[in-house]
This record gives sequence, C-alpha cells and structure tokens, in this order.
Amino acid sequence: MADTLPAVPDSDSADRHAQANALLGTTGPARGKLGSADSERANRRWWDADADQYHQTHADFLGVDSPGGEFVWCPEGLHEGDMHFLGDVVGKRVLEIGCGSAPCSRWLAGAGAHPVGLDISMGMLARGVAAMDRGGPRVPLVQAGAEALPFADESFDLACSAFGGVPFVADSALVMREVARVLKPGGRWVFSVNHPMRWIFLDDPGEAGLVATVSYFDRTPYIEVDADGTPTYAEHHRTIGDRVREIVAAGLTLVDIVEPDWPEWLDREWGQWSPLRGEIFPGTAIFVAEKR
Repeated sequence: MADTLPAVPDSDSADRHAQANALLGTTGPARGKLGSADSERANRRWWDADADQYHQTHADFLGVDSPGGEFVWCPEGLHEGDMHFLGDVVGKRVLEIGCGSAPCSRWLAGAGAHPVGLDISMGMLARGVAAMDRGGPRVPLVQAGAEALPFADESFDLACSAFGGVPFVADSALVMREVARVLKPGGRWVFSVNHPMRWIFLDDPGEAGLVATVSYFDRTPYIEVDADGTPTYAEHHRTIGDRVREIVAAGLTLVDIVEPDWPEWLDREWGQWSPLRGEIFPGTAIFVAEKR
C-alpha cells in the first residue's frame, strides 16, 4: 500500500518522506511524460529509500510484524478475512503484485493458500524477509516489475494487489494483460488503488485537501526529481473509465468496483486519508475482475 505523494505537495508529505527525499536528493515535484523504464527505475529507488520510514509509520496498521501477517486492503481498514474479495483461497496459488513487505502474502499462507509475493523494491522485500525470520508462515518473494511478470502462462489461480504496483507503472494496461496471461481460466484479479477522484485534490488530510486543484482528466504523471531533473518518484493517474477499459481490453470481466465508506471506529490518518475527507468522498477504489 502506498502513502502516495500529492499532485501538489504539502509540507506534511515532505515530513513523512524526509528520509527518502534526503537519500535521493529530491528537490521538488514536476509533471511530464515518463516511460516504463524511467518510471520503474525511479520507483525502485524510491521504495528502497523510503522502506524504513514507511514501516515506522504503517507497519503496525498493516500487521507487518505480526507472526502471521494481515491482509488489509486499504486505509479504511477493510480486511480480506472479512471481505473475501478473493473467495476461497485454500489450496490456491496466489500472486501478490506490489507486495511490499508481504504481510498480505503471509496472511494468505496462513489461510491455506500458496502465495508468491512480487515487488520492485529489494528494500521492501528485505523487510518482509526480516519479519518471516521472526516466525510465522514463509512465502517466496520475487523482485520484478509488474509490467513483465516472470511467470508462465496460467500459473496462478488468483492475483491481488493492495495498493501495490498498479499506480506506479507507466503502462497499467500492460499490467492487466500480464495478469490475464498468468491467471488460469476462472481466476480472479483484485486490486486496490487510491480512488481516481483523489487526483484532483491536494495530498492533505485537512480542509486544504477538500479543494479541487488538478483536472481529473489530466493524465500527466506526477513525478519528484532531484537537482539534475532525474525522477526519484513517479505516480500515474487513470480515471475510473480508464481502469475499466484496461481490464476489459485484457480479456477480463469486471465483477465489481468497491468504494469503501470511512468507518466510524477509525480515527487514524494515513497520509491524505482522514475521517474528514473520508466522510465526504471515497479514498479507495477496489476493482474485482475475473478471467472467464
């Protein structure tokens, strides 16, 4: 799950990522075209640099250090154990894309599945290995990008991504095709992303984050750059319609789009996610698709 940067940054966002910004020499935001290779390179470096600070903030909520991991879909706290978006996982081979430190994959293993976790960042994967070294289920982890999955055709029963690789690739349509390729017929693909309408607002959990500042239809990537203009972070916006068309074009059938309400019991802020904003508009979109 990504604590994503804003279309227009705020000082709190800079504080949340101070370590990564310092390590990478990030000087500020930019907007412009960015291809797959440059985007992948930037995000590999970013998540390696941000891994420690990310986990200092979010490991407890995500269950990273619990013996069996946890499968939390989004900042609104939806748990796979309650939602069953993936259906029956017992005995199923599951690919988790953008697994980070793999708490979801470890939870799936404890639930009887046979998961494989994939992530672009060795720093994030190393955090998962450290968690597994302390006990609980062990799962295989693979370092690779989501646009070229290193697996054979029809080798998985299910695929999932909880705020994983989808927003951070230049060609998310290719990711959908790759997932369709590695899924067996009847397989299910479920992924959660920051809700596309969030693109138009500041990355701010307070009142400033209630004001629209960027066009919903502007698909220009948001990037962070260093003093030489080299990208250190990249995020790619797609509308709800874009996501639907990419899923369908890959030969998958869209089953559902879930837009979670902000739960009354949750008073925790996660980056731009907050009770204030969550009461007014959705922060997360969860897409459920199947391969017929």
